[in-house]
Amino acid sequence: MGQYLPIVAMIVLAALFAALSFVASSLLQPRRPTAAKVAPYECGIVDQSDPPERFPVRFFLIAMIFIVFDIEIIFFYPFTMIAEQLGGFGLVAIGIFSAAVFESFLYLIRNGALDWGPAVRLRRTLLRSTPNRTTTNTIRRVGTEGRVRSGEEVAA
Repeated sequence: MGQYLPIVAMIVLAALFAALSFVASSLLQPRRPTAAKVAPYECGIVDQSDPPERFPVRFFLIAMIFIVFDIEIIFFYPFTMIAEQLGGFGLVAIGIFSAAVFESFLYLIRNGALDWGPAVRLRRTLLRSTPNRTTTNTIRRVGTEGRVRSGEEVAA
């Protein structure tokens, strides 16, 4: 039990430090925030424009590419150092890992992570372009009782 005493002491000190930090921040925080105090301020420039609503999906796809290849390198390098010692089991394991990495790479390509040109417009399918497909036969009207249809007059 004595061998765990330093770990328990570190956990107690970490919890004590966190609690004291919360207490100190609540005691020292400004009581009357003004517009100047709560305004965003970065690098000496007050922002004149609103922040963008959302990051484009491309940003997250590129981050996924980075993570996929970073993890791939982290696992491939140790494998190459002891490949002979692992034998057939190591070869099968790295094959399964390579298949998973390749599948995630195909997913990223399919979602347009590497398309840097202008957006390509999708061609209309035959289902959308058939002449017998109109709003009258594809949209179900609900709650039309008591409404005036076009061309009819309201009885007064």
